[in-house]
Amino acid sequence: MASEEQVQRKYNLITRRLQEVLGADIIKGILAEGRSPKAYWGTTPTGRPHIGYFVPLTKIADFLRAGVEVKVLLADVHAFLDNLKAPLDLVAHRTKYYEFVLRAVFDSLGIPTSKLTFVLGSDYQLSREYNLDNYKLCTIVTEHDAKKAGSEVVKQVESPLLSGLIYPGLQALDEQYLGVDFQFGGADQRKIFTYAELYLPRLGYAKRAHLMNTMVPGLMGGKMSSSDPDSKIDFLDTPETVKRKIKKAFCEEGNVTENGLLSFIKAVLIPISELRLERLRGDTGEDEDEGKGSTGSQAPFFTDDAPEGTVFTITREKSGGPSHYKTYQELEDDFAAKKVHPGDLKASVREAIVGLLEPIRAAFLANEEWQQIEQLAYPDPNAKKEPKKKKEKVYHPPPPGKGKNAKGVSTQADGVVTDETTRSEASADRPNGDA
Repeated sequence: MASEEQVQRKYNLITRRLQEVLGADIIKGILAEGRSPKAYWGTTPTGRPHIGYFVPLTKIADFLRAGVEVKVLLADVHAFLDNLKAPLDLVAHRTKYYEFVLRAVFDSLGIPTSKLTFVLGSDYQLSREYNLDNYKLCTIVTEHDAKKAGSEVVKQVESPLLSGLIYPGLQALDEQYLGVDFQFGGADQRKIFTYAELYLPRLGYAKRAHLMNTMVPGLMGGKMSSSDPDSKIDFLDTPETVKRKIKKAFCEEGNVTENGLLSFIKAVLIPISELRLERLRGDTGEDEDEGKGSTGSQAPFFTDDAPEGTVFTITREKSGGPSHYKTYQELEDDFAAKKVHPGDLKASVREAIVGLLEPIRAAFLANEEWQQIEQLAYPDPNAKKEPKKKKEKVYHPPPPGKGKNAKGVSTQADGVVTDETTRSEASADRPNGDA
């Protein structure tokens, strides 16, 4: 049994910076028993993963510090079911690509992948037991509930496919078949989470807890999406590409409500800064391996002259000295008061992102297999296709008795094929009365 203080400390670590927690008592109960909670975070390998993934991946460090056993699900079956965003052979390549990316990102954050379990969905989702449970779900779930559950996640079309309706049920079953106590995902997963809480107990399975991180807005406003190149920055984008996209990002002076860059600082850059500062102090909880084998710079996002307690620094390109911030709210207040120019905000965010992506790009350029998988997973749509070869005409000689040089039409009598001319000549030689 764990003390109340230990329970609260671990619970605070597990749930800090989250947008919402469903089933807090489930997690606290497990911690009170002295057990290590088990969790999973899943991703569907469809479009190229973008820097919005830093939000959940950074949070996984807190789980490991609290002693949580974490599984990373590469949901290849889900990717295929999501309105056929990719055929099965393409999904297979993208699944490998995602694993390469995720491992490189974890390494860049100093999160030990040796403590993570990567699971391929199709390794268990095609089993007899899993499919039988899926059929059982289909007998109790209404079309209304299934469609509602996937409305924020599954691509919505005028005439939805059946695959999109069974998608939420599979995600609910994953909790049982992965043997976890809670599922972790974005706030856009909430309807699927409540769906799982409702229907898993009806199959006789335990109700799980659900933890949700905030969603990072896109650079142009709205959701950061893999299907909108201008709304996101990919993990393998070059510094030049990052600079171009940041320059185009919407960042109106004084506007703090529709500002994707400010949101990125709040949800990604400051948490990573705090993570690195805590690591420097040796405050990594139960994860003694955190930081070992990390790639790239592990420095927080502030300058050397920053006062103690700083988590982010805005540097100015033209005039004035740097501004140091101990909390995100201080930065937001200054931007709202127009004390921070959009150009300086963009420059500071750009440099931080370039620094985050540098070790990931380096790992990609050093890995030939990853490069080959990238070409297979996301082939260039503008690449010229090789022209189809014309089929060569092959001469097939006619069967005997056919064709231009044939003397007559072949006939068949009593199972014997004869030439009509030959048959007539033979009849003339026979004596009268012969049959």
